[in-house]
Amino acid sequence: MSKRPAKPRPGGPKGGSNDEREETLQAVVLTDTFETAFNPFTCERPRCLLPVANTPLIEYTLEFLAHAGIQDVILYCGAHTELVESYLKRSKWLLSSSPFRKFEIFKSASRSVGDAMRDLDSRDIITGDFLIVNGDVVSNMSIGPAWQQHRARRAANKNAIMTMILREAGTTHRTKARRPGPVFVVDAAEHRCVQYEEVDVFDGGHYVNVDPDFLTPSSEIDIRSDLIDCRIDICTPDVLALWTDSFDYESPRKHFLHGVLKDHELNGKTVHVHILERDYAARVHDLPAYHAVSRDITSRWSYPICPDSNLSPGQSYRLQRGHVYMGDGVVLAQSCQIERKSIIGSKTSIGENSRIRGSVIGRRCQIGRNVTIEGAYLWDDVVIGDGSKIDGAIIADEAEVGAQCIVEPGALISFGVHVGRGMTVRGKSRISRVGKPHERSKLDGEAVNQEISTDVSVVGEDGVGGEFVDSDEDEDADGSLNQHSNRLMYTLSNEARSDSSISTLTSDTETEMEQPEHQEESSSVGGHLSTSERDGGVSTDDGFHHDAATSLFDALQRDEGPDIVQIELQGLRMGVDADYHQVRRAVISAFMKHIEQRLINSHSTSMSTGEAVNKVLKRYRNVFEKLIFDQQKKVKTDQFDFLLSLQRELMSRQRGENIMLFVVRDLYQLDVLDEEGLNQWWDDPASNATGELQRMRKCTEPFIEWLRKPEEDSEEEESEEEEEEGE
Repeated sequence: MSKRPAKPRPGGPKGGSNDEREETLQAVVLTDTFETAFNPFTCERPRCLLPVANTPLIEYTLEFLAHAGIQDVILYCGAHTELVESYLKRSKWLLSSSPFRKFEIFKSASRSVGDAMRDLDSRDIITGDFLIVNGDVVSNMSIGPAWQQHRARRAANKNAIMTMILREAGTTHRTKARRPGPVFVVDAAEHRCVQYEEVDVFDGGHYVNVDPDFLTPSSEIDIRSDLIDCRIDICTPDVLALWTDSFDYESPRKHFLHGVLKDHELNGKTVHVHILERDYAARVHDLPAYHAVSRDITSRWSYPICPDSNLSPGQSYRLQRGHVYMGDGVVLAQSCQIERKSIIGSKTSIGENSRIRGSVIGRRCQIGRNVTIEGAYLWDDVVIGDGSKIDGAIIADEAEVGAQCIVEPGALISFGVHVGRGMTVRGKSRISRVGKPHERSKLDGEAVNQEISTDVSVVGEDGVGGEFVDSDEDEDADGSLNQHSNRLMYTLSNEARSDSSISTLTSDTETEMEQPEHQEESSSVGGHLSTSERDGGVSTDDGFHHDAATSLFDALQRDEGPDIVQIELQGLRMGVDADYHQVRRAVISAFMKHIEQRLINSHSTSMSTGEAVNKVLKRYRNVFEKLIFDQQKKVKTDQFDFLLSLQRELMSRQRGENIMLFVVRDLYQLDVLDEEGLNQWWDDPASNATGELQRMRKCTEPFIEWLRKPEEDSEEEESEEEEEEGE
């Protein structure tokens, strides 16, 4: 990238130095992401106004800023500025009761983030440190700790120009950019990002070339591919100056961040990181992320940012069992079924024998009879005809799907489209009434969308709309391939339609249940939390299992104490009224995954299986003790259920047989399990019913035999030992 020499900047913000006034943090919200991931929807409406869990995205972003204590907000708009202004005029953010002291809206003809930043610099409206964020961020984090660290660094070094707020998650996190994925090379001592790369693992990219200058004997360098970048940055005004000086930079990471780090020796500027471990933060940057964040909000991972918080005016959602949220005035036929993790907007009607599962239904929708909607998103005023099946699709406002239609996973049906009776909408279809704006209208400053002629082969004889074609879809604002993100959405049935949440783990329960019986179970080393329930009758609808197991595993990875883990488990159980069989399964899955990860990560310390198990179980003994209630009973149903669930869980774990032995032994020695319970489990045919279950018993058999050894033999051995000691 060619650059001009840096121009001088004032040493401090306007109106006096930092010491002469109380320092405040401005916020700049980019409502235009300059990306095409949400076409055709964003041809008619900006991404920040698209509904996620029935609430416009901009509401989540502004709620985050208000919670963070931001008082001065600058909304920087590109496309569809008039729609953003119209929405905000009706919102709570411009009322006298708004938490914002100052709220300004600026319109720009920028074509990239780089253009926007340079235009922002030219307007001369930034008075000091500022937070920059996209209008598609959902977060419950507090900005205070990150800003305090940023200010302390800046006070010590005026060249510390930016702090990126990143979220620790995992290498396979579903809200991370997939092609390519971000890799941050961080100086752990200074929390300074020294190198940034983008690696495409789908094209064989598995290595990062680290500058050897960073690898000194005294340095501690972390190479992090497990961080979610929501593009929440705290900046000094020098950041805008660097954008202006680097006039051909367009992307905030691939161009700007990479260039600043590369030129560190020349300009001395440093960029630092603040890594979140507990708070929720995600950016709805593509269609799979749209699904993941929607599911997270529904599952209350982003609490208190939840549907029943009723962020938008006129909302009145109430939480019901199974994470079902119901608005006012909903009309439900007696025979319809509303299943877990669903949101039903106000004044929506649902007909006889219709079934809604894991879906978000907007306001004033009309769902006919015998309709099945699963893993789908219907926005406001959508009409679905009798007998239709909607699976893993997005259907925008005022669209209509006729009777006896099939909408396949991944289909996108845009605003006002009508699909005629009996049609099948394929999974890769993007149906719209309008296309991209004419290039001439863009140059004239008034974007006018092209009309798409109705294609009866797509929407039927009585339909309205045609296939949307976007010649620019291959590249996003970073200049990287975006087609893969769209393709993932097109296969929602495999990628995003399960009950998996936004977490470091995804549940394998459903996929394992679908495998043929002769197929061997695959190892879950690659970051999956499996339960191998093929041999026992556990429903694949057990969403509690995933939520609880994932939450517990994350708590264990954060090294939370037993009291915190117990409180978290109790809250999860009470939230859905789960029974203790479900609780035992979730605890076993989380703890066995945690033990397995300790063993995988312990190559340098050569930790044995017994040591890993013992350290975990001794510390968290109370958690396991509160799962067993039959110590005083003859029939040990709780212990049997626990041990059988343990067998099934360890069938898909590395060193499963060995872990089984040490868990059984240590819980016996810790008085969580007793001899009668172990014997009843061992003698029950269910624990020996399949070859895999038999394999899980193999290493434990000597321990059971030792337990069953006659008491006389034990006494004789003890007396012989005493005689030997006496001699």
